[in-house]
Amino acid sequence: MYQKVLIALDFHGDNDQIIAKGRKLVEDNKAELFLLHVIEPFAMAYSIDGMGYGDQIVSLESSIRKEAIVKMNKTADELGVNGENRLVRSGKPANEIHDVVKEQNIDLIVMGTHGQSGLQLLLGSTANSVLHGVSCDVMTVRIQD
Repeated sequence: MYQKVLIALDFHGDNDQIIAKGRKLVEDNKAELFLLHVIEPFAMAYSIDGMGYGDQIVSLESSIRKEAIVKMNKTADELGVNGENRLVRSGKPANEIHDVVKEQNIDLIVMGTHGQSGLQLLLGSTANSVLHGVSCDVMTVRIQD
């Protein structure tokens, strides 16, 4: 029996498949649901010939965060997830997922995977990084294109 289920969302349009699987597990186990979206920050502010773009990058990151919060609230409202369980974080997705698992004592992570191959497989994926860094169960939902 799972008590706390974390659904990791990327808001790329294929979340419905992930949510459906996660929601079923939550209902079947009468578990508490957590939603997480991680915003990957820009690596650095670029400067060309003395022209800094730091302000524009900060503004863009702020806009991305605001949009993510709107999408998170819409999704969470539809699923009946309370405010404390709606998580929008910034950082490397696998690291943030690991942190939430520890902080909230999550016992199941539900996330999507596109079944990468070639160079993407060699370099690793978020799902692979999560799988090899947590002690709880991980359910990966193969996204059907």
